[in-house]
Amino acid sequence: MIPTLDSPTDAAGWLAGVLASFNCQTGTLHRADGEFLDLVAQVGVPEPLLPKISRIPFGKGIAGAAAERREPVELCNLQQDLGGVARPDARQTQVSGSLAVPVFAPDGGRVLGTLGIGMREPHDFSDEEKSRLAGIAAEVGRHWAAI
Repeated sequence: MIPTLDSPTDAAGWLAGVLASFNCQTGTLHRADGEFLDLVAQVGVPEPLLPKISRIPFGKGIAGAAAERREPVELCNLQQDLGGVARPDARQTQVSGSLAVPVFAPDGGRVLGTLGIGMREPHDFSDEEKSRLAGIAAEVGRHWAAI
């Protein structure tokens, strides 16, 4: 069950639970506003990066790429390879393996946001992990569509 994702405190607690289930240390939840993603909650993101991730255009960074492409975006080792999507400042997170998935409206027509997770070690996310995170994102989409 998803707690109220409109309150940053509740959403951060929910996000911390998601991270624990993936053995990850950082995470973000963004909600779409037109062609931008606005930060709803974060866990483990260094304070100096918060202004840079508070509002992200579709297509920029890992979360923006996931929203624009409408598919998961993964980087095995962000510290060594930005994969053509991450910005250099993303290295300040000290995260290596990262995965962002779009949050879709229940009918799959609109991107409502993104859900991202990251771990300190390099990691290739398995198809099962990607599918599981996409399933969690689908729950978020159903919740957001209902409010």
